[in-house]
Amino acid sequence: MKVRLGLLAATTLLALSTSLHAATVLKFSHTDNPGGSRQAAAELFAEKVSDYTDGRYTVRIFPAGQLANDPKAIEQLQLGGVDFTVSAVGSYATHLTSLNLMAMPFLLDTYEQGWEFYDNSEWLQEEFAKLPEVGFRVLSTWEAGFRSFTTSEPLNSPTDAQKMKMRVFPNDMIRWSMEAIGFQTVVMPITDVYLAIQQGTVNGQENPVDTIKSLRFHEVAPYITLTRHVYSPLPLTVSEKAWQSFSDEDKAAIQKASEEAAAFSRDLVKNSVEQQLEEMKAEGATVTTPDIAPFRDAVASVYDKARGVYGAEAVDRVLADTAAVREMKPAQ
Repeated sequence: MKVRLGLLAATTLLALSTSLHAATVLKFSHTDNPGGSRQAAAELFAEKVSDYTDGRYTVRIFPAGQLANDPKAIEQLQLGGVDFTVSAVGSYATHLTSLNLMAMPFLLDTYEQGWEFYDNSEWLQEEFAKLPEVGFRVLSTWEAGFRSFTTSEPLNSPTDAQKMKMRVFPNDMIRWSMEAIGFQTVVMPITDVYLAIQQGTVNGQENPVDTIKSLRFHEVAPYITLTRHVYSPLPLTVSEKAWQSFSDEDKAAIQKASEEAAAFSRDLVKNSVEQQLEEMKAEGATVTTPDIAPFRDAVASVYDKARGVYGAEAVDRVLADTAAVREMKPAQ
């Protein structure tokens, strides 16, 4: 009897200990497919969060828009229904309109320039610092790359664009640029785009190569035109409600995990582009790099339009910061 009571007591203590130390589950929503770079970085982030918090937190990842498309996931951040998401800067601009300026065309030329700007631009850090007031904050900036086109017909110049419908996400700057090039624009969530191209509702879409490959847009829009018209990284954001529930120790742990995942994401995406293009070519895609000058000329009016809407001071600060970055010499 004493043995049985001892076993019962031990079992009860174990169960109590397990319940006291059970990990808190944090939800991470994104729209990339399971095999994509966002998912790979999210998995590393989840692993590091668990490690650095000694198992107090478990990050559960919901890829491919399982919980929400990008705009809805950001809304869920504000409500506390989702704890983390990672999305293009323009997706967050609905809640802080100045971030639309990050989608002005042809600001940056290389990944390294993009990293320097997103990590160190005084103007951008000031804008990011406003986000907790609207319900979420930026932890680090992950990579997606430079936006280019996939279309169902060849796109060699803005003249070709005049007969095409282009899907855009809800971002004024992207829409203005597409319309300046000559496209008729159609706003829709990224989760609807593949079918919309397949059915002929739109003729194409614009996204970084990594996203094109992950979401297999080249299957239905096989003409990939490498304009690289916007540098489009992916801020990782956390719900402000969740953030304020963490101890200072856990905040530091989660921040560290996010920065390590960002470094991984940047390296992975930058070094995968050429292979991804070759794989898509092998699957029937046609990849071209057009003369960029006509595209640059077509969007020249967008900067003045941005000044009229967002103010000359903000636009000129962004242009000055990005110009300074472009002039920096690469590290030896």
